[in-house]
Amino acid sequence: MKALILSAALAATATLPLATPAAAGGSVSINVAPSNAQEAQALRLGLALYALHNDIESNGHVTQSGVNNAAGIYQGSSDQAIIHQEGSGHTGTIEQTGGNNSYGLFQFGENTDADIVQTGGQTGLTLQFGW
Repeated sequence: MKALILSAALAATATLPLATPAAAGGSVSINVAPSNAQEAQALRLGLALYALHNDIESNGHVTQSGVNNAAGIYQGSSDQAIIHQEGSGHTGTIEQTGGNNSYGLFQFGENTDADIVQTGGQTGLTLQFGW
């Protein structure tokens, strides 16, 4: 009886399609947007601690490790922007107007793209992973 069940199970699995490799060239993004003042304050503190840990003294900072990455920051004096790229082929921009904005864009892997626009008192964070 066991042999019959095993044969039936093997026959059923033989008709299933074989798994194919995942398609190349994708990405996933995680966006964090605080929903209240306490969350915004906590995120601002996290970005400030990241800047302190990495000896970042300016309001806008780009760190790139890899090749063919592009980054740009346009901001006012009371804004904070951090772009961190590791890997290749990333493009990231942060544009901040209206003052008191804070944003962190972190890109890893390859070929991710993000364009962030903030207009007055906004806070956020994006993590992107590309393959």
